Amino acid sequence: MSSDIARRLPASIDDTQALLEEQDYLAGRGLATVIFLALRMKRPLFLEGEAGVGKTEIAKALSRGLNRPLIRLQCYEGLDVASAVYEWNFPAQMLDIRLAEASGLADRDRLETSLYCERHLIRRPVLQALGAAGEAAPVFLIDELDRTDEAFEAFLLEVLSDFQVTIPELGTIRAAEPPIVIITTNRTREIHDALKRRCLYHWVDYPDAAQELAILRRKVPGASEALSRQVVAYVQRLRTIDLFKNPGVAETIDWATALTELDRLALDPETISDTLGTLLKYQEDIARIRGGEGEAILSEIRAELLAAG
Repeated sequence: MSSDIARRLPASIDDTQALLEEQDYLAGRGLATVIFLALRMKRPLFLEGEAGVGKTEIAKALSRGLNRPLIRLQCYEGLDVASAVYEWNFPAQMLDIRLAEASGLADRDRLETSLYCERHLIRRPVLQALGAAGEAAPVFLIDELDRTDEAFEAFLLEVLSDFQVTIPELGTIRAAEPPIVIITTNRTREIHDALKRRCLYHWVDYPDAAQELAILRRKVPGASEALSRQVVAYVQRLRTIDLFKNPGVAETIDWATALTELDRLALDPETISDTLGTLLKYQEDIARIRGGEGEAILSEIRAELLAAG
């Protein structure tokens, strides 16, 4: 496959689904539609949903499928412009000043121009995404935006509206081609409407049992069919009870992988108890499921799967 073909955007919703499926990401029709529209309209895509449902993986799948670099901005509390966008190479600037002083250079304007130039600019993820070299723009993942504060959200408005960044010492840097922007949030806080209006939106939900089983068959091909069905049924049932944190698709895959490594062909109470740490991440949830409730769930899904044939 040539690089030109790999970089070509999908021509339809079906092509979008196929592209993602080639990367082992099974997207429903609704998700494939909004991804297709975001690519065609060159609009950022805002993905919201619980942790572990596969939001970040969408950006990775697009990067692989379109043969474009993935630039990731991992958000966190206190993220600022210096970490996310750019900063100046202070040691190199100081060296230039000392060299200028040693050589007797007295032209202050000329020195200032030489200090604030591309040579001393350290590009962080936002600037990397806007100024990426090459014919095809990268996939720019802004991951877990809800971890940042409102001040950083406000800064992103210029980036998402005009795909540009203003650097006081240099001027405005615009993207030659808008990057494919994927924004994810786990909804730990609400994102301002002004930012959402600049994006297409999709809520990424937990998959239904059939889709999760299909995912498991792709991601953990070594798991037996019986084990895969039991794992999916068990996880689906866990999501209906009041846990502190429901297991996501990533945890389902981890659990099935762990059970396969232990050569298990089916679930049993002891194995579930021993491996819950791969599925649940809070001690309160683990303690609850290790009790009678976990065994009751196993008995119920065994009966349901037996009845279903």
